[in-house]
Amino acid sequence: MGYILNIETATKNCSVALAKNGVTILCKEMAEQGFSHAEKLHVFMEEIIKETEINFSDLSAVAVSQGPGSYTGLRIGVSAAKGLCYALDIPLISVDTLTVLASQLQIESGIIIPMIDARRMEVYSAIFNAKIEMIREVQAEILDGSSFSDIEDAVYFVGDTNEKAKTILSKSNFNFVDTVFYPSAKEMSAISYKKFLDNSFEDVAYFEPYYLKDFMMQTKTT
Repeated sequence: MGYILNIETATKNCSVALAKNGVTILCKEMAEQGFSHAEKLHVFMEEIIKETEINFSDLSAVAVSQGPGSYTGLRIGVSAAKGLCYALDIPLISVDTLTVLASQLQIESGIIIPMIDARRMEVYSAIFNAKIEMIREVQAEILDGSSFSDIEDAVYFVGDTNEKAKTILSKSNFNFVDTVFYPSAKEMSAISYKKFLDNSFEDVAYFEPYYLKDFMMQTKTT
């Protein structure tokens, strides 16, 4: 088994991690308001290869965060991943972005709800149990006071939406984890390795990011 290069660009965090046998060896990342992914991504990849003293030809696969998330960020990450896979003739692995985000939190019981900001009160979200098993699929939704109100277990929200979510989600079992903002490539390592062992690969030629943008348009009234 060689190495897997993990790429995460679905949010403001531009993140690249090199892993071997599911364990992260080195991660480079930076979260900026200006979405400098186009400039940072290839620099991070080259720095990781140089600092770990391997060659791109040593890679066994490339994994990329598939979304949902920023349209521009996803396009940049997926394009880079597909380019490497095509040039090196190695498999492409896709990883759900919200699973990556949820994986940063460890709890013994309860529910994890990762959310990615999508403007105003709009979010991308999914629901996971304490084992990071998805128990409600990824959805695009608009938060309101009744969101997730049917859940009685302790709920832990992670992501870059916590500040706005706190203003309307106020049930006593809701907890906002303010130390986890963005998905990171270092959390992709174990997930992508499992997919590698399962031969769960994407078609390099036809794979597209999972954009999921499905909100109702709001018109401005005068």
